[in-house]
Amino acid sequence: MKISTHNWDAIPQAITELRRTVFIDEQAVPEAMEWDETDAIATHYLVETPEAGAVATARLYPTGTGAGGIGRMAVAANHRHGGIGSSLLRRMMTDAMPAYDYLELSAQEQALSFYNRFGFYSVSGSHMEAGIPHQLMRCTALTPVLEQTAETPSPTRLGTDTTSWHIQSDGDHMGLLRAMSDQALRRLWIYDVELSHELYDDPFLVDAVSHLARRSRFSEIRFLIHDDTSLVKSRHRLIELMRRLPTHMSLRLVNTDYPHELSPFILADDSGVIFRHQPGSIEGFANFNAGRRVRPLAETFERMWEYGRESVELRSLPL
Repeated sequence: MKISTHNWDAIPQAITELRRTVFIDEQAVPEAMEWDETDAIATHYLVETPEAGAVATARLYPTGTGAGGIGRMAVAANHRHGGIGSSLLRRMMTDAMPAYDYLELSAQEQALSFYNRFGFYSVSGSHMEAGIPHQLMRCTALTPVLEQTAETPSPTRLGTDTTSWHIQSDGDHMGLLRAMSDQALRRLWIYDVELSHELYDDPFLVDAVSHLARRSRFSEIRFLIHDDTSLVKSRHRLIELMRRLPTHMSLRLVNTDYPHELSPFILADDSGVIFRHQPGSIEGFANFNAGRRVRPLAETFERMWEYGRESVELRSLPL
């Protein structure tokens, strides 16, 4: 099997023929909708086998938000369910890692489980495209997902994935935190020494937290930290958001006169946890379906929160 890439100005006829067969002929997508301006900026992939020639295609393109978009994924009817689509998607994800922060796509609902296997999770309800129900999906933890040694049915899916993901770098932490916060429906609690800019001052995280805060009147985002010095010295996107949405977002400082946890952790809803083994080290793990771990940590957080104190310095800063 050979996978090649092509620009639109030198597109092989096999790619347009595959798209025409799968989308226009089989799925009745209007021809005017099939060919669009994204084709000109995309990298187009073609899968060929010695026996059958061209059997699959897809495109990878920038979305303008730091993300890469995947679309127009088509596999010839007599070559589906044979692993060709999986090989193509894995190659595209690998190519995307150096160029994009995360990936997103609009998936036909009948293909959701396929994309779930590669770390994509749904971030929208059902919507119609060309008369076909779709959902918007994202994958933010490209490196951990591609490096996993055992196949997981729904990697990084909150409330479903029981894998313990080893965190070895800031990038691992960021990708897994993005996935967790992006899927949270009610709660995101962060406990750390400080709300460092390196780990938390992230536009994607801010957007996810903003969406969570506005999701319902029961949404709750809490930051419990030891040191607010860095927040006072320089502007932090999460703090700016908190001051605009004080009903659902709040911050307290740990009162060290009372018992407190040493290891930083993050809780998402009743199932997601990110746990670092010690302050000052990024090493730890993430689990997206670990209710038994979450419950005692939530109790610890609540106790520390109860004895915590307000940050007078942050309160006095102007917006």
